[in-house]
Amino acid sequence: MNHLTRRPRRNRKSEAIRSMVQENQVAVQDLIFPVFMMEGDNLAVEITSMPGIYRYSPDRLLEEIASCVELGIKTFAPFPQIEEAKKDRFASESKNPEGLYLRTISEIKLNFPDVVLMTDVAMDPYSSDGHDGIVDNGEIINDATLEVLGQMALAQAQAGADIIGPSDMMDGRVAHIRQVLDKHAFYNVSIMSYTAKYASGFYGPFRDALDSAPKHGDKKTYQMNPANSREALIEAELDTQEGADFLMVKPALSYLDVIKTLKDNTNLPIAAYNVSGEYAMVKAAAQNGWLDNDRIMQEVLLSMKRAGADIILTYFAKEFAQLMKR
Repeated sequence: MNHLTRRPRRNRKSEAIRSMVQENQVAVQDLIFPVFMMEGDNLAVEITSMPGIYRYSPDRLLEEIASCVELGIKTFAPFPQIEEAKKDRFASESKNPEGLYLRTISEIKLNFPDVVLMTDVAMDPYSSDGHDGIVDNGEIINDATLEVLGQMALAQAQAGADIIGPSDMMDGRVAHIRQVLDKHAFYNVSIMSYTAKYASGFYGPFRDALDSAPKHGDKKTYQMNPANSREALIEAELDTQEGADFLMVKPALSYLDVIKTLKDNTNLPIAAYNVSGEYAMVKAAAQNGWLDNDRIMQEVLLSMKRAGADIILTYFAKEFAQLMKR
């Protein structure tokens, strides 16, 4: 028998050694927890396609954030379900300081001043068309949409947002939002750009949660083609030049190569959005007894970290934090 001088298994022979040489690790502080809000009082409505995830009325959302803070979660990404009667083609409700979203952001910051809020800048939750931009004769109008996005970002900063998250994929929106924020002295409000947001089928449960699916057409003229990876470098270069503080890849699990590509080509922090459909797949398989929920949750998040994500937006955030407390 040949004498083996190199035996990689020696570094796997005990839990202590495996932990000592572990290359990547997910921590609670790496995570952003997306949360959903709805009008009403004392309401918590489970989203059928996202088991364990709820839409909360503002009072119950404050309770949910309190429980998450106890677990060590410090950053949240709130999304609103807007009543259909309040939607129009210009997303006017997005700038209403007394509306659900801005009012609730202010309440969260008042009650939890140390919590970080990453807000969503996109027209679709407020749009009667269900698109991320102004629709004119079936076309998404880029430059006119920028004006709406800039005012939306300003209103969110005024309400207390710490990080603005433009998720619309309009050309030039990072530069425009940065200019608007700086003009009004919101120099310290960050921008986490949805840099490589793909036209993915994994968004279905999220659109259920917000009732924000497009009323016609699709989003392929502004969201990226899932077949493309080099194109993400173009978006990343532009977002960096325009003043983004973080770059995001969405979805994450089927786009680990894109996360790695951005990590290797920029010095900005990279975020990955572990989206609703990725969450729903794990939950459905676990509920059927086909997969171990906790083990797969950790493996999925670790894959994103290993690919290069510094930050992970995930609906598993609370579950993961609870698991780490055990």
